[in-house]
Amino acid sequence: MLAAGLLLAGVSIPIVEAAEADPRGHGSTKPRAINWKPCPQDATAECGTLRLPVDRARPTGGTFDMAVARRKATDPDRRVGVLLVNPGGPGASGVAFAVDQAKSHFSPDIQERFDIVGFDPRGVGRSHPVKCSTELLSRQPSVHPRNQAEFDRLAEFNRALREDCRRHTGPLFDHADTLNVVRDMDALRGALGEEKINYFGHSYGTLIGEQYAEEYGDRIRTMALTANIDHSLGAREFLVSSAAAAEDSFHQFVKWCDRTSSCALHGRDVTAVWDRLLARADRGEIRDPHKPDRVLSAYEITFYAFKEKFYGPDWDELATYVAGLDAQEQNEPRRSAQPRQHRPPLPQAADEQTKAEPFYAVFCQDWRIRPKDHREYARLTQAELRAAPHMRGSPRVHAAVAGCIGWPDEVNNPQHRLHVTDAPKILMLHSRHDPANHFTWAANVHRQTRGTTVLLPYAGAGHSVYGRSACTRDAVDDYLTQLRTPSAGSECAPAGTH
Repeated sequence: MLAAGLLLAGVSIPIVEAAEADPRGHGSTKPRAINWKPCPQDATAECGTLRLPVDRARPTGGTFDMAVARRKATDPDRRVGVLLVNPGGPGASGVAFAVDQAKSHFSPDIQERFDIVGFDPRGVGRSHPVKCSTELLSRQPSVHPRNQAEFDRLAEFNRALREDCRRHTGPLFDHADTLNVVRDMDALRGALGEEKINYFGHSYGTLIGEQYAEEYGDRIRTMALTANIDHSLGAREFLVSSAAAAEDSFHQFVKWCDRTSSCALHGRDVTAVWDRLLARADRGEIRDPHKPDRVLSAYEITFYAFKEKFYGPDWDELATYVAGLDAQEQNEPRRSAQPRQHRPPLPQAADEQTKAEPFYAVFCQDWRIRPKDHREYARLTQAELRAAPHMRGSPRVHAAVAGCIGWPDEVNNPQHRLHVTDAPKILMLHSRHDPANHFTWAANVHRQTRGTTVLLPYAGAGHSVYGRSACTRDAVDDYLTQLRTPSAGSECAPAGTH
């Protein structure tokens, strides 16, 4: 467990211990208020920590310190309340979002009327992060096993990595699921002295919101969710719909390039150029333009397009990137025999022996997706490839599912249909052409909570939604400030070009 003080950039952040709560967060005593201090990164924001139990079934056991940050309402006379925020991941820092991004993300009206409060979920950022051996992480085998032997090798690695992360992290590793985060968030509500909260969650942060509404619906004033997660999906539906979302974004890019003269690939068969590029990457013929001594794998190229350019979207830069790779001389000698297995960048840790790696600790405890052998995995992969032949499946979700192979079958927070009874109206926004979270996910969640949720589609592309247009921003602002929801059947039109 962490010591009694958390040191950030030389500034001691005070710790406040929350009153012990029952499973739904009912405390026997009133929680003490957090003793806020200026954040070391930005003194215009306030930081603190909240001490919470690692395992609520054993409240007298170990504790951890949840990091929180707040930007107070800039117009106290018009203050509505607190707005808790989570930017997704799993693994994104709510503290960093509140300190570094909230002022540019939210409109002046929201900043004037709400205390914007971000928190790092357990296992993430400054909240006792999940840590794993740097050396072991570097030895991850391919997430595309070709036979049972390679499947077994991947499962063995995942088991070894899980035990390594548990050893470096401690007991919190086994309690990093979203349902535990939801209970932590309600403890934060109590520590803030609020009877009801307002909540803004994006992407994986919507799962926190959805499950909070199940557990503590009567403690919500408003809840706005963008790029929604459907936590009722089985393995096949999850993989196939994720792949279909990535493939749809690729086709949106192709259509944009066909009609946009400034596109670096305009006038060419973009799909043919792309497929040929990936085939050349398979043969080791495409070099990293930033590191010419090594080659790029097809997986790295698709992941870059998906995460870096479809999310925005930033189709102009993607077209320039693809055109540049395609222009590389086909007969140049290879500089590296094998393209490396791509892994997204890992956050830096103070101890170089370990790195923060919360993703699988959260994901594999939230989803009961465990292919048992290569035959089952191959069937899932084939279905995924049929849904996304040009993107070769879902770059991120495929790796996520592969990372849970070999984990125990028991899951802390398994998938289920949402059952919300006490919550007020919840506003959902979702892009029709979201590259990561298929629009059907939002539609499914809306069907499961028909009497509680209002779904406002954004007809354009991209993963973020709130700041996409005046329509999307005003819909959220009006709802959070005035409790006004869009009329049934409303939709926000696509905004501008990309």
